[in-house]
Amino acid sequence: MARFKPKGKKNRLVKKGKQSRWAPFWTVPKIYGKGKKVHPGRHTKTKRSWRRSNTDA
Repeated sequence: MARFKPKGKKNRLVKKGKQSRWAPFWTVPKIYGKGKKVHPGRHTKTKRSWRRSNTDA
């Protein structure tokens, strides 16, 4: 990748990075109930890593 990235490309990469974060912790009891222990990353819409998949940004 180029050393200096255009602003538009940088913004797209930032958005993709935000999409691959875990869901907030308070969504777990909201979805599954109070006693259930589930990892918040389980109900994140897009799971993406720079190693596993490409973004085409």
